Amino acid sequence: MRVLISGASIAGPVLAFWLARSGADVTVVERAPAMRKAGGHAVDLFRPAMEISERMGVLPGIMAHATGTTLLTVHRPWSSRPARIDYLKLVGAVSDRRVEIMRDDLSEIYHDATRDDVEFRFGDQITEITDDGDVSFRHGPTQRFDVVVGADGLHSGVRRLVFGDDVTEHFLGGYLSVLSVPKSFARKGEMTGYFEPRRVAMVYTADHLEDARAAFLFRPQRPLDYDHRDGNRQREQLHTAFSGMSAEVDSWLGEADDTPAFYFDAITQLEMSTWSRGRVTLVGDAGYCPGPAVGGSTTLAVYGAYVLAGELARSPGDPATAYARYEGRMRRPVSGSRTLARAVAKTVVPKSRWGVRALVGAGRAISILPLPLTQAVMRLNDKGVRLYDSLPLPDYEKSPGTVAAPGDST
Repeated sequence: MRVLISGASIAGPVLAFWLARSGADVTVVERAPAMRKAGGHAVDLFRPAMEISERMGVLPGIMAHATGTTLLTVHRPWSSRPARIDYLKLVGAVSDRRVEIMRDDLSEIYHDATRDDVEFRFGDQITEITDDGDVSFRHGPTQRFDVVVGADGLHSGVRRLVFGDDVTEHFLGGYLSVLSVPKSFARKGEMTGYFEPRRVAMVYTADHLEDARAAFLFRPQRPLDYDHRDGNRQREQLHTAFSGMSAEVDSWLGEADDTPAFYFDAITQLEMSTWSRGRVTLVGDAGYCPGPAVGGSTTLAVYGAYVLAGELARSPGDPATAYARYEGRMRRPVSGSRTLARAVAKTVVPKSRWGVRALVGAGRAISILPLPLTQAVMRLNDKGVRLYDSLPLPDYEKSPGTVAAPGDST
């Protein structure tokens, strides 16, 4: 089975790893000229993604690159005393098994685990896909593949080519921006945040990084006149949203024009009636983005890539059957992640001073209460913040051609 994957960030390399392990001939094409080594923001891996990474043999490397954040310090304009929240207890209430890692570190780890068994083609992109599986590239000759997978993110080129406008975007009201700043701006083991109604700014780093990352989340009164390709305009919009918040935040903004890495995007969900058409399917944010920074999209991408690879291995030569089972398994996690993201988007960037007080108060309460107690309470809601820890993980490795996961009657 010849497989082409577009996208070498998270879902692409994970999918390539498991497909190559099942004997597929895999090529990954990536528009960027090389793996990104700097920039990106911190992402969470929850229990199922941790277990998948452990099965891949890369978990020690992931843990070695954890951000190591233990304290969240929150500044509010109406209080002279910052609130200090136990960050480990806060995230421990959400998941029994979880790690925070920089996105680009995670991409590199997954790539390194895969590169010896998979062809990576950087600096190229897909320009056309026919019903017969003939794929044209911007650089290089046309080739035929049995399976083509779009793992190329929220603004997926594969989705645009194959599905056109057959996608609904739900804007969740906010925007996320991340930029690289000098490491001296952050404190070891601490995330420093400034919280006001409709806007939150934070800075953090990790021991192994040479820089720090400033992250900005905001909810304007009305949607921005926004183009995800126009970096200069995005910088202007970021300055407009956050200038004057504090002297420290202004110093972070001062790096925006010269930063080696800058990210800005709307927090948007994708909804499609199907992620598959003919030989083509989508995985991760390309097909079912729950919303950057609010819906656990990294864990969902890893989980989806693992499930897709397993189902393709179960039905070699029959992608239609594999895609149907893949979509069937992923509907519940995707639906749950969307619901979770909508709630988180409203909570993490409150619209009012009361909302900020409630958010900080909840963080303080979790810091004070014993972790086993908060975890026990959170476990009562496996469709909310504990969604990812509750996902079953199929074991496709026992017999890829025939294995049925728990609860699967096929």
